[in-house]
Amino acid sequence: MASHSDTLVVFFGATAGANGGKLGSDEREIILLVWQIVDLHENKVGKLQRCLVQPDTLELTEQSKEETGLTLDELCKAEPLDRVLQQFQQSVSSELKSMGRSSYVLCVDGPRLIRQAFHPEAAKKNLVLPHCFFSFVDLKKEFHQCCPNAGSVKELTLASMLQYACIPPPETKQVVGMQEVQSMVMLILHLLSAPYNHKFTGVETVMHKFETGACSKGESVDSETVIRARGLPWQSSEQDIARFFTGLNITKGGVALCLNAQGRRNGEALVRFVSPEHRDLALERHKHHMGTRYIEVYIASGKEFLKIVGATPNEVAQFLSKENQVIVRMRGLPFTATPEDVLGFLGPESPVTDGSEGLLFLKYPNGRPTGDVFALFACEEYVQHALKKHKQILGRRYIEIFRSTAAEVQQVLNRYMSTPLISTLPPHPMVPVPVMTSPSFLTSSGNRDCIRLKGMPYTADIKDILEFMGEHASDIRPHGVHMVLNQQGRPSGDAFIQMKSADLAFMVAQKCHKKTMKDRYVEVFQCSTDEMSLVLMGGTLNRSGLSPPPCKLPCLSPPIYSTFPPPATMLPAETTMYQPPLLVMPRSTQPPAHSTAPALAYYPPHPHAQFYMNMNYTAYYPSPPVSPSTVGYFSAPPGAVTTAVAAPTPAPIIPQSGALVRMQGLPINTGVKDILSFFQGYQHVPDDYSSVLKKLQADAVLILYNLRGQRSGEALVTFPSKEEARRAVAECSNHPLSGQPIRLACCN
Repeated sequence: MASHSDTLVVFFGATAGANGGKLGSDEREIILLVWQIVDLHENKVGKLQRCLVQPDTLELTEQSKEETGLTLDELCKAEPLDRVLQQFQQSVSSELKSMGRSSYVLCVDGPRLIRQAFHPEAAKKNLVLPHCFFSFVDLKKEFHQCCPNAGSVKELTLASMLQYACIPPPETKQVVGMQEVQSMVMLILHLLSAPYNHKFTGVETVMHKFETGACSKGESVDSETVIRARGLPWQSSEQDIARFFTGLNITKGGVALCLNAQGRRNGEALVRFVSPEHRDLALERHKHHMGTRYIEVYIASGKEFLKIVGATPNEVAQFLSKENQVIVRMRGLPFTATPEDVLGFLGPESPVTDGSEGLLFLKYPNGRPTGDVFALFACEEYVQHALKKHKQILGRRYIEIFRSTAAEVQQVLNRYMSTPLISTLPPHPMVPVPVMTSPSFLTSSGNRDCIRLKGMPYTADIKDILEFMGEHASDIRPHGVHMVLNQQGRPSGDAFIQMKSADLAFMVAQKCHKKTMKDRYVEVFQCSTDEMSLVLMGGTLNRSGLSPPPCKLPCLSPPIYSTFPPPATMLPAETTMYQPPLLVMPRSTQPPAHSTAPALAYYPPHPHAQFYMNMNYTAYYPSPPVSPSTVGYFSAPPGAVTTAVAAPTPAPIIPQSGALVRMQGLPINTGVKDILSFFQGYQHVPDDYSSVLKKLQADAVLILYNLRGQRSGEALVTFPSKEEARRAVAECSNHPLSGQPIRLACCN
């Protein structure tokens, strides 16, 4: 405290850029220091000192040249900042000794010189500032205490304070810096004398280190103290952000790194300061640099801060009750991992504080583990050993390890507990629903009357395809052009075209193969309607058979499917003119997902199909899974359900004859070939299959997916008879596949 100090060191500085009320706002380096000692007991004044500082970048703005009167030649002869600070300490210490004093506090005209100039520059240059730069007296605030009618602290200037106190300015105009210091000294002596007899006790401090801690949801946070920093490097820690705002005081636990929907850092952070004054100074660091990246700083609210870091005391407080601990996050753990597994993985060279008590496993509201765990370490050395195990294997999974923060612990916990990542809605009832007959232009058959175009430009449209086909465009069936979209709803570069006969398809494949479309050669292959339908449904037809796509629908079991309404598809503006009227009609309202009355796949009749012989060739298919006959797919109109149920059910792609065997416990990476090899010796394809299906024996295998689009570890295999299925279950059940025993069961 200044009351315990014998002297004040009146301090002034200037930078190579903005000065005065904008000092430190442009990251310019300090180029000038001026100081003078004032004895508080005897009202004596020491010698006026002035020293130039050589910046690392020898540049001066025109404003700085005009205000300081300095030139680059003068700065070239000066010493760098670290040596000037040493000279400052030696000069002040020797002068205090001669005056018989022992302690001092800096006195400045506002906090900018210390908070916005010295500390940020020292942090960038990795300089250790003397202890005296972590406390100071603000002359404006001291003057405001004595003369509250002089105006607000923000409005006070040296000239206005001298005028209010009726103190004439220095008679002779001196060099910049020396005149300001002399004016400050005159104001100090004036406040020390009667009638004020002021005691300089209002010392401001600069925090040496940012303190971590927890924040409760019930805590009150002033919105005038919070900012949002954007553009942070993804590996930034709390200490890195506190270092960026060095010189400004951040509250305990006041740095909150923001996460995206996947639980990863998004380059943003919320920072809470001790007062609105510090928040306002932080806003002036907008587009200042952290390394080579500039950081954007914006105003934020207290609600946003609490939303990110607020946690109920019992959730996080116990884990974070030990202070001065370094937090590490481990992600991707096996769901069966125990504290002993984690401690063994980290090893004795990186012991966790208090063993298993220093581990925080995160779980979903239903109690299922998320695969995330936070660990506490007592020192940096242990953390470095733990980080070396990044992407090493635990069980059968590699583990990601990186630094974390108390705010991230709270934020991840809030995310998992308040918004479950897995839907808790009741499952859709798996009611057997008949599938209505596909339109005539997309009938299922093994006839190879289709062609597949691969490698088209993503910008290709219906006109480009017709031009590419040339004279063969007239041989396309009505509604016979089907463009394939990817999972993002964008063109994939593939398309299927239905020709009027297999001979025409063969001819087109021969003539158009590797023909150019918009400077890209396109591959053309002959295929069947069945193959086209499989791909348009979202599957992948390749050498290893049909691979069903990841989807967010319940698993479907052959031979009967449950049909669900597909998502609405946005038709490109340029293709609407080629759509039949039914495509551009508004869809009727779909029944809710939990309705007990499932929707039917209903295809309205196309009375005008023959009128679109030469122009209606486009049918855009949304990303899988959808019906291959997406054209005109609506909810069934009144009466259609009854008609559909009464009508005979046609055979779907996967045959109804035969028996099903369910496989459980499959490794996640199991493919169709692996399953076929598991059942060596059994005939999976009935003799009465078409020639196409005989070549695609993998069609007897259907790998199942869960609600999140991930493989569920189960599959269905179609056998030609119940006897063959029972025999396979009896002889192959619990046999290993890739080291895991496989459970088999016959399905009804």
